[in-house]
Amino acid sequence: MSETASKALRAPAEPDPGRWKALVFIALAQLMVVLDATIVNIALPSAQQDLGISDGNRQWVVTAYALAFGGLLLFGGRIADLWGRKKAFVVGLGGFAAASALGGAATNEAMMFGARGLQGAFGALLAPAALSLLAVMFTDAKERAKAFGIYGAIAGGGGAVGLILGGFLTEYLDWRWTFFVNIPFAIVAAAGAYFVIREPEGGRNRSALDIPGVILSTLGLVALVYGFTRAESDGWSDSVTVGMFVASAVLLLSFVLVESKVKAPLLPLRVITERNRGGIYLSLGLAIIAMFGLFLFLTYYLQIVKGYSPVKTGFAFLPMIAGMITGSTQIGTRLMTRVAPRLLMGPGFLVAALGMLLLTQLEIGSSYAALLLPAMLLLGLGMGTAFMPAMSLATQGVEPRDSGVASAMVNTSQQVGGAIGTALLNTIAASATTAYVADHIAGATSRSQQQLVQLEAMVQGYTSAIWFAVGILVVAAAIALTLVNAGRPGTTTVTGSDESAADEVQIPVVAH
Repeated sequence: MSETASKALRAPAEPDPGRWKALVFIALAQLMVVLDATIVNIALPSAQQDLGISDGNRQWVVTAYALAFGGLLLFGGRIADLWGRKKAFVVGLGGFAAASALGGAATNEAMMFGARGLQGAFGALLAPAALSLLAVMFTDAKERAKAFGIYGAIAGGGGAVGLILGGFLTEYLDWRWTFFVNIPFAIVAAAGAYFVIREPEGGRNRSALDIPGVILSTLGLVALVYGFTRAESDGWSDSVTVGMFVASAVLLLSFVLVESKVKAPLLPLRVITERNRGGIYLSLGLAIIAMFGLFLFLTYYLQIVKGYSPVKTGFAFLPMIAGMITGSTQIGTRLMTRVAPRLLMGPGFLVAALGMLLLTQLEIGSSYAALLLPAMLLLGLGMGTAFMPAMSLATQGVEPRDSGVASAMVNTSQQVGGAIGTALLNTIAASATTAYVADHIAGATSRSQQQLVQLEAMVQGYTSAIWFAVGILVVAAAIALTLVNAGRPGTTTVTGSDESAADEVQIPVVAH
């Protein structure tokens, strides 16, 4: 390559003038998708009663969304690379709004499950498109740190916002509004994106779609997520549960083999075998496993043990959101251009583990101010600080034509982590609760003593599972500190204008 050509390639790309306006609409769409993972949880009891959904089928309101979202994410990411991210983003938003309208208008369980599945499918198109748009629009390291700080805070704190909003809507309006609320979000974000976002040239991947890869990855991820959901309701030794895990392992191994052979793979293995990205997908997935279970336990603890209303429960999570926003936009953004990402991620996960460690001390009479408040602040600060560099680094240095699929992998590790976390920690909690009741119920003679044993058993179950979550976060920190070896982010970013340029010039964002 001639010297002038290489100088031209090293020149920083002209930043998009509308990038900050675009961030508003991208963040709005991300908030809507993350909200939907938790907002329906609080509305679930009312919806179940109205639609006559049985206890056995109730989990499908959550599972249908998780299965479609987790299973179709890689496909969604590749579609975004193929069509163009802006188009995928707008189509995803439109479909999500229509599915939300269907859910809000549901008259029976089949309509509700179908609507949740559709929401998940369009979310799988929308989420990777949103993240990869950020990756290709923000090319300056400092600006990129700020943009990903905002995005990371929303990705982390959105779940807790969903609990507050879900509580308000269910208590003061009707559970149907937990669906209808998505429609204005989607319309504003889609209209804004349509007029503001300009996609950079040369970022599309026009190669043929890898159909075997699509089928194997979708079925493999669906089997994995479904296996964990079955384990939660039917136990780990259930034949269907075991069958799902075996099928998932076979399908995902076949997927990896296919991807290493085909000319235009759905997931180019170069995206995940790069040491930093592999470390990020793994540590992020583990951290989400720990966090998702916690959301569920704390919601139940506050509502059942402490007797909080849905709205009060939502507000009880505010310190965690405040911690996440501070960790993401203040600590993460300010330090990201100064220190190596692992020095934010490792300590971030350890601070969150310390917050979890406090929660292992939960008792029936625990004080919110003395125990829950500091624990939530530590959790939020740690997670916000760690998420921010993880989100940014996961799409840094990726060839432009792969940015959709690299973004999809971030979302996949989050979605699959969420499904695994809920099932795994719930199962641990349930068996600890059952064991506690078996040991202590004989001594409880009066009805009030029996109720007390039931509540103590519930809290015992939560703390047993939280100990596991502490361990998982420590492992996530160890992975981040050992595998993620990228140096301090540089200040220039280059994106090739065509496939050959992309092949030739790796984006020099990280210095080893």
